[in-house]
Amino acid sequence: MTVDIETQELNIVTGAFGYTGKYITKRLLSIGKKVKTLTGHPNRPNPFGNQVSVASFHFDNPAELTRALQGATTLYNTYWVRFPYGQVTYDKAVAHTKILIDAAKEAGVRRIVHISITNASEGSPFPYFRGKGILEKAVIHSNLSYAIIRPTVIFGHEDILINNIAWFLTKFPVFVIPGDGNYQLQPVFVEDVAGIAVNTGQSNDNMIVDAVGPEIFKYEELIRLIADRVQSKAKIIHLRPVLALFLSKFIGYMVKDVVLTRDEVEGLIENLLVSKNPPTGKTRLSDWLNQHADTIGTQYASELNRHYR
Repeated sequence: MTVDIETQELNIVTGAFGYTGKYITKRLLSIGKKVKTLTGHPNRPNPFGNQVSVASFHFDNPAELTRALQGATTLYNTYWVRFPYGQVTYDKAVAHTKILIDAAKEAGVRRIVHISITNASEGSPFPYFRGKGILEKAVIHSNLSYAIIRPTVIFGHEDILINNIAWFLTKFPVFVIPGDGNYQLQPVFVEDVAGIAVNTGQSNDNMIVDAVGPEIFKYEELIRLIADRVQSKAKIIHLRPVLALFLSKFIGYMVKDVVLTRDEVEGLIENLLVSKNPPTGKTRLSDWLNQHADTIGTQYASELNRHYR
């Protein structure tokens, strides 16, 4: 049986050329959905060919953005910034996302699946988590049908954090842990996040879902696990968080990237990347590392190259 693509419901994914958006797009295509992406990089090679149509964000032209969203039933929003850079700030990312939400309403989109983060709160002292909390409230008050997905640290092929930890462990003689390393995190597999997002996109119920894996690690425990799997000989040491951040900035100049941010360190130390709810992802990071130890960390993954260059 063939599906007439002209009669399929249109799903729009922001950032299908990125990381999480790419896996959401793959999942939608695998179940026969028609997909269009909104992107800030419309001239980049399209990994999906003619399977996925492309439009620019046009945050500076809400009417054009509304036209790009017309005909869609569901919007999967992964748009955000990991850190401020150049003219891009958290405040601007919040403003852009609010423009996107308003354009979706104007275009007649039925449902929005919004990717947030665990423990997002508009009252958070950390700008990353505060911005995410502000946007969760905007989604809830939009009068659109919604699902808010709250992942922790996402791992998988092409991820940045886990991959770069492995890279540093194999390329440098010393690896620095900020603070005592006893704070926790609960990594979730990117394909599990995509599955959760797409499944909730098919529902009509409003919901907030933590996307979290089945394993919780102390940070030092995770570092030593990765070190063991990639056979690292690096000496693992502890530094005060402020010194660890200073060192990360120095290394950032070497690799021409932002290695670590204050929000990331402080969010980790405050245990904001762990959920109090039952796990929703099934893939264990420890098993995944066993299967991919020969490929993880072989190349440095640059956030600046991925999003800004």
